[in-house]
Amino acid sequence: MIITYGTMAIFFGIVIWILQRSFVSDKSFTDYAVAGRSFGGFYQAMSFLNTWYPGAVFVAFAGLSAGTGVLGFYPLTYSMLTMVVMYLISRRVWVWGSQFDFRTQPDLFALRYGSRNIRTVAAVIGVVSSFPWLVLGLQALGVVFHALSLGNLGFRASIIIGVGVMVVRQFWTIRMGMRGIVISDMFQGIVAYVVGGMLLVGMTIWMVTTQGAGFSKIPERMFEIPSLGSPTGPLFVFALIFSGTLGGWCWPSVFVRLYTADGVRSLKKSAAIGVPLSYLFYLALTLFALLASIFPEVQATPEDVLFIVSQKAGGTWLLGLAGTVVLAASMGNIDALIQAAGAQIANDIFGNYKTLRYEQMLVLAKASMVIITLLAAIIACFKLPQLFMLAVLAYQGVIQLAVPQFLGILWKRGNKYGATAGMVCGFVVAVALELQRPNFVPWAFGLTSGIIALGVNLAIYVAAAYLVPASATERKRLDDIFTRVEGRTPVEHSLSTASAGSLAAGGRGA
Repeated sequence: MIITYGTMAIFFGIVIWILQRSFVSDKSFTDYAVAGRSFGGFYQAMSFLNTWYPGAVFVAFAGLSAGTGVLGFYPLTYSMLTMVVMYLISRRVWVWGSQFDFRTQPDLFALRYGSRNIRTVAAVIGVVSSFPWLVLGLQALGVVFHALSLGNLGFRASIIIGVGVMVVRQFWTIRMGMRGIVISDMFQGIVAYVVGGMLLVGMTIWMVTTQGAGFSKIPERMFEIPSLGSPTGPLFVFALIFSGTLGGWCWPSVFVRLYTADGVRSLKKSAAIGVPLSYLFYLALTLFALLASIFPEVQATPEDVLFIVSQKAGGTWLLGLAGTVVLAASMGNIDALIQAAGAQIANDIFGNYKTLRYEQMLVLAKASMVIITLLAAIIACFKLPQLFMLAVLAYQGVIQLAVPQFLGILWKRGNKYGATAGMVCGFVVAVALELQRPNFVPWAFGLTSGIIALGVNLAIYVAAAYLVPASATERKRLDDIFTRVEGRTPVEHSLSTASAGSLAAGGRGA
């Protein structure tokens, strides 16, 4: 345990040293929430990866591949498609964010639909849907500390240690806001996905050359995916990929990365860097987990696949390195979830209906982060089955933001009535179906509750767009907003509606 825990302690100490050396006092809530829009492409790429691939990927998703087989490749598909979606929305999101001082995802909703209330609705959906991923991240840390204790600590004790480490880390997250997260993501991302990817490749080579691992040794059932006649239905895989693709930029902690860049060019450069890194890393992880399924211990507890194989391949030292890799991935994701939730609660809930000073918003954000961390820590101490399905559950709620977000960015016709009603009805339908039919809906050929709810959401949005035509003032306001993205100055600035309605909260103006 001195070796395994000591390895992680050295890594943790380096992270704290980096944060201490890079501390800069924030001058405004914009600096705190989006780091002053100051980071280039490489920082953006590593920050995206450290938020996109949490420590749970090494536990829950690797366990999915080790336990069920090639179904585990589906996140690789939607991760690539998510980058494509970024190209479609990055310019408008960044330009609007810069010109109108956006700090959170709901700020975009408020401007686009000229509504104050929609900001709160979007914030509540985002925070509630993100919470299961926070619990999942803390539970993944519990798995790490249990494995690295070599069986000397129980599950709850391991969770408590993991939570304790993250509570210490939150001191710098709360103190430095988004700037500290992006800076630490650089180092954490290199450890998690570059060093971690090399570790996975090395252990895969070891399994093939010394343990006789190969695709011929994998049971035939591991090569099956749900199709006609399968218990989950033929559309289950489509639902998972479609949910992941749409949901990628619906997560508040991921979406805010579009604001932290210093320009649209940096966002696109980050995609050019992030796509190959993402592809190579997740491909290495899935192939490693598939081949590791030859071990009986992995079949018994697939979520421990990384720790079982690392200990077999290299003993205590390699086990310690594997745990450090998972800790590096977990810290970035957990920090981002907590920071985004705190910023939204301060900016889009409390700050939405009352003008608050910077100091007041900062106190609200930091207090919210503390409360959310403690609540998630308490829930994480209970052993929850099927960590992978907990992640899928969270997607069903958050993708309800996709309809007003993506259509609002690309289509002028939608209005606040359809956007608000569609999100609320879609979220309620998703929760109701999930409680009735967890994981997938049999009568819908395996579609998940979120996809069915998304259809309801879309129908309401489109119907309201045509049944409730926009006024001349509203059309002019939207024309002016969209013209700004094209780089032309409107003849008349009729953005008073946005200024008085959607942007008045917090004292910001157009």
